Amino acid sequence: MESEKIIEHFYQSFATGDAEKMVGCYHDQIEFTDPAFGLLKGEAAKNMWRMLLEGAKGKIKIEFSNVSADNETGSAQWIATYQFSETGRKVVNKITAHFEFKDGKIFRHTDSFDLHKWAKQALGFKGVLLGGTKYFQNKLQQKTSLRLAKYSSRKKE
Repeated sequence: MESEKIIEHFYQSFATGDAEKMVGCYHDQIEFTDPAFGLLKGEAAKNMWRMLLEGAKGKIKIEFSNVSADNETGSAQWIATYQFSETGRKVVNKITAHFEFKDGKIFRHTDSFDLHKWAKQALGFKGVLLGGTKYFQNKLQQKTSLRLAKYSSRKKE
């Protein structure tokens, strides 16, 4: 699969809720980074997508565009629309993704988005006040790391 097609397959699988097809696009030594989870490697990065899709229960809308890639790098724009489970608030998160490829798979995946804007949508007033701070990002990453660790330990059982 050429690099552009790998990215398209990744997001098409995301849009249909198929986490296994998504993570099948990832190299075994994948490194994923975003503002909410920080740096995740290998199985942790794969489990993040499994956990997110399982938690969404089919109630997430994924749109992607502007896919471009060569043999080494690629990028895409994507939008996730969903209800944040903790507050029930609607979130429309606009994300820029950058990719690096190795052995015909995604080796590095970096998602960038405005965390303050996300926090305002997901948390309301609390997000307005704290969402733009490093403190908030650190607390969010601690919380997501804990959720992911619990999910991953259940997957091993």
